Amino acid sequence: MDLKEKLLSSFLAFEQKVDINTDLHDVRNEALKVFENKGFPTKKEEAWKYTSLNAVLANDYNILPKGDSSVEWKDVKKYFLNDVDTYKVVFINGVFSSHLSSTTHDGLDVCLMSSALTKPKYKMIIDTYFNQATDKNDSLTNLNTAYAYEGAYINIPKSTVVQKPIEIIYFTTGTSPVFVQPRNLVIVGENAHVQIIERHQSLAEEAVLTNAVTEIFAAKRAIVDYYKLQNDTQTANLVDNTFVHQNQESRVSVHTFSLGGNITRNNLNFYQKGERIDSTLKGVTIIGDKQHVDHYTLVNHEEPNCESHQNYKGIYDDRSTGVFNGKIYVDKIAQKTDAFQQNNNILLTDKATLNTKPQLEIFADDVKCSHGCTIGQLDEDAMFYMQQRGIPKKEAKALLMYAFTDEVLKSVAVPDLQLKLQKLISMKLGVNIGFDI
Repeated sequence: MDLKEKLLSSFLAFEQKVDINTDLHDVRNEALKVFENKGFPTKKEEAWKYTSLNAVLANDYNILPKGDSSVEWKDVKKYFLNDVDTYKVVFINGVFSSHLSSTTHDGLDVCLMSSALTKPKYKMIIDTYFNQATDKNDSLTNLNTAYAYEGAYINIPKSTVVQKPIEIIYFTTGTSPVFVQPRNLVIVGENAHVQIIERHQSLAEEAVLTNAVTEIFAAKRAIVDYYKLQNDTQTANLVDNTFVHQNQESRVSVHTFSLGGNITRNNLNFYQKGERIDSTLKGVTIIGDKQHVDHYTLVNHEEPNCESHQNYKGIYDDRSTGVFNGKIYVDKIAQKTDAFQQNNNILLTDKATLNTKPQLEIFADDVKCSHGCTIGQLDEDAMFYMQQRGIPKKEAKALLMYAFTDEVLKSVAVPDLQLKLQKLISMKLGVNIGFDI
């Protein structure tokens, strides 16, 4: 039995396992039908032209794994922000870990998706927001919707500034391959502000496939800073689908740091539903060996007087593969749009591969839109200059690569996260950089 058949045949058992309301049952069934008709994406689809999941799907996954209460704080402490007071929503094999988490209902909701999906007091919110921002034609998003039960539920009321960051972390353990499908719902009220950090981390050497979906709703003048930290093992595979729905004058930024894993696919979709909206998409990718990272972005400018800024940096070593497919769509009524997209890449070997496709679709005539892409190697003149001044070749190379990523790093608004990322990137580059550039 292949993975698709296993998922279809296990659906009834899954629904019997969870406490579910009738309305959501119908949503699940419709989503499962879409997945049944479409199946897993293949390279025949234009959006997946450079990324194949065939080898990943061949594993015999446990699709309804159990939690692991043996994981202790000392085992996972390094994956959190160091010595920083944060709200924490932690899952192990897709199951909530209460002893590692720090949730709240004090003036805001930082809690569980399962509670929001099953408790009557949340019904109006779920009816209003759940599955409203997603792509109803995407097979993997529909698969997640069919099996949606656990994940993070975050609801920030109007005019609330969350005083500390929120960390959402998914750990996987076990002695057999695991397939998990977390579902996050983030609702940020008018004039509210929140910072969220999301991470997926395998603690074992067995194969992991994560099919995650996150919906973010930003109300009028809301500010959302969302960070994705991807630095997983060589046996971990991630398909991350994020859908951002912005209302008038809101500001949402999503930073994606892809530093490790086997196959990572990031689908990031922004939908602007009002005027004077600002959308920011930035990312840093540093991979080697045979790792594969695919960024697929969409910014849909539907209203006038809005901005979007995309800036993705990639460094590829060994036989690694990078993909960037970024699209800016400007509707005919979206006059005065200011949209920028840039993708810069460094190939460290002649065996590393990059496929990049920046796109603009513009149907308005009074706009300022630009896109660009560069693919190159390290500047030999700069290397020579630094070595002439006593900097060893290895350190000189690392400093140049670190400087290449610094533009994105500087825009991280959480100081402790910025410091953690600096350390992770310097480790990835193989040197200890003890100062800021």
